[in-house]
Amino acid sequence: MDKTMILVFTTTLLMLSTSMVNGQKKGVPTPSPAPAPAPGPTYVNLTELLSVAGPFHTFLNYLESTKVIDTLQNQANNTDEGLTLFVPKDSAFSSLKKPSLSNLTQDQLKKLCLFHALPHYYSLADFRNLSGIGGVNTLAGGDYLLNFTDVSGTIHMTSGWSVTKISSSVWSTEPVGIYQVDKVLLPEAIFGTNIPPMPAPAPAPDVAPTADAPADAPKDADTPTTSPLNASNSCRAMASLALALAGGLVLFL
Repeated sequence: MDKTMILVFTTTLLMLSTSMVNGQKKGVPTPSPAPAPAPGPTYVNLTELLSVAGPFHTFLNYLESTKVIDTLQNQANNTDEGLTLFVPKDSAFSSLKKPSLSNLTQDQLKKLCLFHALPHYYSLADFRNLSGIGGVNTLAGGDYLLNFTDVSGTIHMTSGWSVTKISSSVWSTEPVGIYQVDKVLLPEAIFGTNIPPMPAPAPAPDVAPTADAPADAPKDADTPTTSPLNASNSCRAMASLALALAGGLVLFL
């Protein structure tokens, strides 16, 4: 009898403990999985981009030889402002005769490269806000300023020596914008302010004479002309001849 009571009591305790455990489990909410972290900005490799696009080999060589590529890479990927870079094609350097870049010091070459970069990311639409506000600071600092003008949706820029435009977008995804320009940007801080005048426009071609020439247009040399004096002499000769004939008729009569 005692064994039976012990067995019943033990079974009852086991059922109660199981029920309490299940109740506690139902009361505790199951934790939801933590959301995945947002992806960080894509790392932009400027060397790779300029090697594939272009050809921008000449400009890339200048960036690498002056170590400016490291400065641009850091500005592009490790700052909140981002980077805007203007890249001339190889043909822009080959067509550059005066002034020459061959006599520049290493520091001047470095400044020239930094002059092609803005310490902020700008999309093509953002350049409209820069139009006509005056000089915009470049990574070269100091007096190395660029001026922008929006001409019917095309962005033009001038550095004093260079007047060019953005001809295409190479890469424009925040935080990096890379744009192709037609000419090398030459700063006055390096080449001075004695800027040669722009070449005069070619003269307009001569207009060929039309069939409806004016009345006073000169005539060809072979075209016979009648002088008023010659006409008067002819009239007098005809009158004398008529008088002579009339006199002869009177004699016969």
